[in-house]
Amino acid sequence: MSAQAVTPELRQWIVDQAKAGRPPDEVLKSMMASGWQEDVALAALEDTLSGFLKEHAKANNLPEPVMVPEPDLLGAPASIVVDGHEVQILMTMRNPRVIVFGNLLSHDECDALIELAKPRLARSETVVTTTGGSEVNTARTSDGMFFGRGEHALCARIETRIAKLLNWPVENGEGLQILRYRPGAEYKPHYDYFDPAQPGTPTILKRGGQRVGTVVTYLNTPEGGGGTTFPDVNVEVAPIKGNAVFFSYDRPHPMTRTLHGGAPVLAGEKWVATKWMREGRFE
Repeated sequence: MSAQAVTPELRQWIVDQAKAGRPPDEVLKSMMASGWQEDVALAALEDTLSGFLKEHAKANNLPEPVMVPEPDLLGAPASIVVDGHEVQILMTMRNPRVIVFGNLLSHDECDALIELAKPRLARSETVVTTTGGSEVNTARTSDGMFFGRGEHALCARIETRIAKLLNWPVENGEGLQILRYRPGAEYKPHYDYFDPAQPGTPTILKRGGQRVGTVVTYLNTPEGGGGTTFPDVNVEVAPIKGNAVFFSYDRPHPMTRTLHGGAPVLAGEKWVATKWMREGRFE
């Protein structure tokens, strides 16, 4: 079967499935059910969809899509075991690509990250794409700090777990950012990619290229509020200790529907650990 030719008719069928809105994993299952070996079907699917998406982008004057982090969810597993740690799959969406993980971190790991971060907290800043620098922004009313990648053994273990879970190199990730939101604090809806139209973006992209994925892990459960919102699709992810929401964006464009925000904390505090992934090695 591995010598079976990938015909123009098969490629057109794959394109037709994409146009009809069928997610790639379902198309792959159909191909395998028809007798294709997984590796052959996967190669045909990836090659065909890559060409289709690039042609679509060019025809519509859009940025070309790139590879993004993605867990192996073939067979719709209820959980994935990474280095002996079981991570649950609680919710998945295809467009936007959003996955909610349960037990990404243990409660002890959450508590330890908070304690390591506390002495270095300062008012959070946002990246300024007009200059390539950063500044305090009224849209982000939290305190935060950054760990260098692998700065502590705990950080390295978490970064390795995320990298293996999402099939993305550790070196293509930024260091963990820890944020604390007090009552009333929020982060208004925004995109995580860097706007290509801004003059400071080329400077930012020298350190690993565009961001292509985000993991927000909840280090505690607030008494009220503090969910992660996706306004384009009217979804809000509840902030539950140890759980995380992952979303990817294959191009720096609103068509990814990854507009998201941190809803105001209504009672208590919210602590999160954010991990951004880049196209290339982040220095």
